[in-house]
Amino acid sequence: MRILGVLAVALLCAGCGERAADTHPAGHGPAVASSAAGIRLTGGGVFSAPEPRASVIAYDTTLVPPGATARVTAESGAVLATSTITVTGMLPGRTYGAHLHVNPCGLKPEDAGPHYRHAHAHASAQNEVWLDFTTDARGEATATTTRDWAFVAGRLPRSLVIHAEPTRTAGAEAGTAGPRVACITLMPS
Repeated sequence: MRILGVLAVALLCAGCGERAADTHPAGHGPAVASSAAGIRLTGGGVFSAPEPRASVIAYDTTLVPPGATARVTAESGAVLATSTITVTGMLPGRTYGAHLHVNPCGLKPEDAGPHYRHAHAHASAQNEVWLDFTTDARGEATATTTRDWAFVAGRLPRSLVIHAEPTRTAGAEAGTAGPRVACITLMPS
């Protein structure tokens, strides 16, 4: 059993010595203890106006109405990463782009930094976490995706950004999804 635990931690830290161009600078990621149990990050609540220490922010209240909520989980074990977003109170029948980003939310939409990428590579659904969702008639939606790689302790996603448009999946604009309209900071749980 001890050998399995050591192997799980070794797999979880595989690639710890590598950093993609758009990852956290050393010492700027959340403190997370690696274990055989994996990594779990969560965030959510009612969207509020941008202000210091706000963790669930609406930058555009036309697309993210007052009272809208979100709940995000991003977790991984030794070889898989699964992320989920659930929203309520958003505009009905609308598709939004959503991606994990490298920095926590801030006063400005660009404070969340670039997309979290697993490896040095171009933007793609296999190298990043895209959670686009389309709301129902009540403005509710849930999206989940699983990747065949794990988050690396010390280089974790720090937020989920909601974009105004669906994610473009091909060409030079792959990975783009229009303006950043909301942000949810992720914390270890």
